[in-house]
Amino acid sequence: MRTLLCALLLAPAVALAHPSTSARGAGNEAAGQDATEARRMFEAGRYQQVVNTAGDEAAPAVIYIAAQSHQKLGATEEARAAYERLAARGEDDPWHFIGLSGQQLLADEAATALESAQRAVALGPKLPDAHYQLGLVQAKRADWRSAAEAFDRASELSPGLAYAHYYGGLMHYRAGRPDRMAIHFEQFLKLAPEAPERPEVLQIMKTVRGR
Repeated sequence: MRTLLCALLLAPAVALAHPSTSARGAGNEAAGQDATEARRMFEAGRYQQVVNTAGDEAAPAVIYIAAQSHQKLGATEEARAAYERLAARGEDDPWHFIGLSGQQLLADEAATALESAQRAVALGPKLPDAHYQLGLVQAKRADWRSAAEAFDRASELSPGLAYAHYYGGLMHYRAGRPDRMAIHFEQFLKLAPEAPERPEVLQIMKTVRGR
């Protein structure tokens, strides 16, 4: 089981998006709907379809999902370019620092990626994507407890974000809390029935329950 968990942790990071983070006015409402649809495609493993939605006028949340879809497809340079689109936003915008953190994490610069993710959280404490990015960085640093806390916060802010539960479950297991892992994994299975990781999660749950 430990080998399986390690393999899952090494998989490219997933993304999350929450429509309420930018839903101000009719235009932003449409952007939120686009992000919700992109998230659903990602949860079903339709990564190329996500990438195709991230045009010039795409919302930041869609670009974030597209960046990590590129990672799932093994397209590192395209992922870096997508993160650069976010990093090009103003420094008063948490998405700027989410983009920077994504780039830095791709470059294995965990220390600077952590600083950027923390600044994103400071600027956007109610933005689940900021906490999620912080969780990814802490996971890369093998700080399982801090990563679990970050994913917990992301899922608290937006309970329907399946991959906050997925990674939260993995982090809690590594932090010695299989009870918390089970809670998150159960939510993940409910929220993302078509997720590519579903068979592995079911296997882990079966193993834990059989003890």
